[in-house]
Amino acid sequence: MCGNNMSVPLLAEAVTVSGMEKETAAVIFLHGLGDSGHGWADTLTGIQLPHVKFICPHAPPIPVTLNMNAMMPAWFDLKGLSPDSAEDESGIKKAADNIKAIIEHEVKNGIPPHRIMLGGFSQGGALSLYTALTCQHQLAGVVALSCWLPLHRSFPSASSGHKNIPILQCHGEMDGMIPEMATVKEFIEKYMPRV
Repeated sequence: MCGNNMSVPLLAEAVTVSGMEKETAAVIFLHGLGDSGHGWADTLTGIQLPHVKFICPHAPPIPVTLNMNAMMPAWFDLKGLSPDSAEDESGIKKAADNIKAIIEHEVKNGIPPHRIMLGGFSQGGALSLYTALTCQHQLAGVVALSCWLPLHRSFPSASSGHKNIPILQCHGEMDGMIPEMATVKEFIEKYMPRV
């Protein structure tokens, strides 16, 4: 990768899986609460797309209210699991800005926004969804696995207006949070056209 990674805090320590040829696209994939980018990088290594690089940053360790303030890798603080729980608005916005800095870095290094995809699992999927919907760039899409839309009450006004961004949101059948996450589905169906 060309460019100075040191100016983008999360990128300096991120695990990057390089493409086999000249990279013309990037997937930024965010892990879940308590995890790191290493496990997802190992999984994504098996995909090996010729012109695509995978960037798997690590969340910083912070105290997580939901887990009795235990220090663990987290993109932002979690105070509860229901859609009515208080949210760490400043932490969510700061985390989204950090991911947007990675996007800007990739754009400055020649990868157009329409060739950059965000993805993530659980808390990382939630951050990916929020970041893509508030990003100034029209991105290639979002893969949101077993997650929710943070700060969902602020939408659609918080949205950047990119209504054509493809979103793949998946939940496993055994995921006990499916009923709680219906608000994300309702938002997407109401404000985003089907692709």
